Amino acid sequence: MSALMNSLRLAQKLGACNPFVQRQIARNLAGWNKDYKPAPYPKTEKEREAAAKKYYLLPEEYKPYADDGLGYGDYPKVGYGLGVENKDNYYPWDFPEHKRNLHEPISADHDLYSEDRFSQAEKPRFSNAEYWLSFLGVMAGCLALYYWLDDKKMYRPVAAKQYPAEGVKHYTFEQ
Repeated sequence: MSALMNSLRLAQKLGACNPFVQRQIARNLAGWNKDYKPAPYPKTEKEREAAAKKYYLLPEEYKPYADDGLGYGDYPKVGYGLGVENKDNYYPWDFPEHKRNLHEPISADHDLYSEDRFSQAEKPRFSNAEYWLSFLGVMAGCLALYYWLDDKKMYRPVAAKQYPAEGVKHYTFEQ
């Protein structure tokens, strides 16, 4: 902890003496993004092999995104549709909290396939047409029952009010 505090004091003293040093430190710290920026789309076989090596893939496994102007460059097209929740929990991952290994390339749409999202890796049991027909069948059945039973109203069974004698006033409000 004291080494950290001494480093911060040194940086503060250097920054106070020369503001250019402070700006340069900030530039150097913010420059790491250039390491992860994809290179231009590979046009030759040599560039393709270099890109495959950069992403730790075999040249025959490496397939870049199409050069359609979206800015993916030489980034490899990997892992569509297999979300993190479908990966084996008991595999000895290098990073088990993300279920990833070191230098494993991830999809450009990785935010769609993380564990807090849903991805359907296997084929659904029924087709969409079967789901739609089931829905329409249930709704048509409910509608048919409603119209068939519409004239058969159901009420709470209550008998008529019973008085001791017909035509006799039981309560009067006279004084």
